[in-house]
Amino acid sequence: CQTLCNQTVDAVTLKNQIPQITQTLEILRHMQKKKETTEPMETHFLLADNVYCKASVPPTDKVCLWLGANVMLEYNIDEAQALLEKNLSTASRNLETLEEDLDYLRDQGTTTEVNMARVYNWDVKRRSKENLLKSAAKS
Repeated sequence: CQTLCNQTVDAVTLKNQIPQITQTLEILRHMQKKKETTEPMETHFLLADNVYCKASVPPTDKVCLWLGANVMLEYNIDEAQALLEKNLSTASRNLETLEEDLDYLRDQGTTTEVNMARVYNWDVKRRSKENLLKSAAKS
């Protein structure tokens, strides 16, 4: 059960990461188009859950990406896009593998439960026969 629970948590995490990576890639593509212009890009930044701040972003060829563990690195847009595409591909592949593993573990759990029920039913029949033989021997 521990393995199944851990893999379920991992699958949920990956399912949350994939849309975030996709959204970031869309933003990078938009920034790529806008970097040739001189006009700033108007956007809203997420400050907290359901709290946004309006901002004006000047054209740039640099972005900062959170890598996790309180680490942020600056990349040029092309490098950031390549990194995120690689991460998206890896996350999608890992999610697919993880879902296959979860399906296998669920099947194994079902097989184990069926076998336990069969053993229990066999034992009930065995004890029933023993009781019949004992009662027949007493008569």
